[in-house]
Amino acid sequence: MGRLRENLKSYAMDNHFKKYGELNAKELEKIADDFAVNFGEWLLTNRNFFKKELTTKELLIIYKEENGI
Repeated sequence: MGRLRENLKSYAMDNHFKKYGELNAKELEKIADDFAVNFGEWLLTNRNFFKKELTTKELLIIYKEENGI
């Protein structure tokens, strides 16, 4: 199991309902993966931002603002 899923599982885990922690972690991992893919695709189609020498964090902020996230 990957580090991302382990971190998400730890966050999602409820001590009383451990079986739901794994299910929640899988869904959260899918959400994180989808977000990463969409951000990567946005970067590829918005290369004009690279001319401005922005940091990755600044690019992420722009992406989130443009997509209402």
